Amino acid sequence: MKVGTDAVLLGAWVEISNTKRILDVGTGCGIIALMLAQRTKEDVNIEGIEIDEKSAQQAEENLLETRWYNRVLMHLYAFQTFRSPFKYDLIVSNPPYFINSQLPPKAHRAKARHTDSLSYKDVLHHSVRLLKTKGRLAVILPLEEGKIFLSLAKEVGLYANRQLSFYSRKEKPQERWLFEFSFHAIPIKKEKLILHGEGQSWSEDYKKLTRDYYLNI
Repeated sequence: MKVGTDAVLLGAWVEISNTKRILDVGTGCGIIALMLAQRTKEDVNIEGIEIDEKSAQQAEENLLETRWYNRVLMHLYAFQTFRSPFKYDLIVSNPPYFINSQLPPKAHRAKARHTDSLSYKDVLHHSVRLLKTKGRLAVILPLEEGKIFLSLAKEVGLYANRQLSFYSRKEKPQERWLFEFSFHAIPIKKEKLILHGEGQSWSEDYKKLTRDYYLNI
């Protein structure tokens, strides 16, 4: 699985204060888990869950090439059957987002991109099960899917506290939502980010958010 803008956005944007235990659901190659390891202190424990065996193996290989290998743990597990003795301060997920659409030919890409293997209700139900009382869930989704997720979250008692609307260019329609949920209904902090400035160059806001994770900024 390639490293995409979605994963980098979520890994850089999510709030990490007051977190001691983090769970990355659908970790793929491990990019978000590793970004959060880079952002947090040594006493923060991070776990990644991945249902696809090849992706989980790649995540483990990537982890072993970093200095954070001793505090990030990768699991080959479906989120629906994952059990832990711990509750989590933060759960992050770049979840599958294609609903009722044609599956791509490769099985591991199908699992990663389609909600057949992990529905939005599954993400929400099992996040509620594993979050601490003051815990938070952070996700990134396309525009219409984000609206669906937002509605479903309220049904299980999760409320959006932060949201980021993401655009590739200022003249184009919104492409992504980033949401951060908690069990507490408070006024939403709303943000906006545009990827490109003039031409093909990245905007200053995007570079400011992600500069710690790219070599050439």
